[in-house]
Amino acid sequence: MNEHYKFVNHPLPYAYEAMEPYIDEKTMHLHHDKHLQTYIDNLNDTLSAYPRFQSWTLEQLIVNIPSLPEEIQIPVKNNGGGVYSHQLYFACLKNPGSGQPFGRLKESIEKELGGYESFKNAFTKAALSVFGSGYAWLVVKATGDLGILTTQNQDTPLALGMFPILNIDVWEHAYYLKHYNQRAAYIEDWFHVVNWEQANQNYLRCFRWET
Repeated sequence: MNEHYKFVNHPLPYAYEAMEPYIDEKTMHLHHDKHLQTYIDNLNDTLSAYPRFQSWTLEQLIVNIPSLPEEIQIPVKNNGGGVYSHQLYFACLKNPGSGQPFGRLKESIEKELGGYESFKNAFTKAALSVFGSGYAWLVVKATGDLGILTTQNQDTPLALGMFPILNIDVWEHAYYLKHYNQRAAYIEDWFHVVNWEQANQNYLRCFRWET
């Protein structure tokens, strides 16, 4: 995810239909090739006239929004956040999914969040609570503890000093073709295709443990 300008929309690590029947092929195609590509194009266009910031990683750009020229702060926040959030979302999908967390992440979920079922209920509640467009996230907080939070639009936990482990996109474009306005059904299906191996690797990297 720590790419530099010009940012590139890398192919998905699986076929568009790979998440069937939980996430449909057309949604995956439009979501990745159209929505994510638009954020990437817009971010590159925004940075094209600012060579000073073209060496910054995506995370550096998002974390240091206040340090950017005022005229590009909102475009970088919205489009940079869109790139980051979507890249994490797609990276953490797998079919068949991993079932449940494992490894160190599983241990921490059991210790800090009351176990998988408790986490699933809390995460589902958070994802349903997002008014309009946004995300629900599993993060490592600045204290080193796990937490669940939501963000609006393309805001990310990076700006809050948190390390994202896993996220679910609850913008309508992520589920409307299959589930229409039934966000709860989409969330339930999403749990079937969570790539907990990738989530565990993200968690290990947060603490620089060996994967």
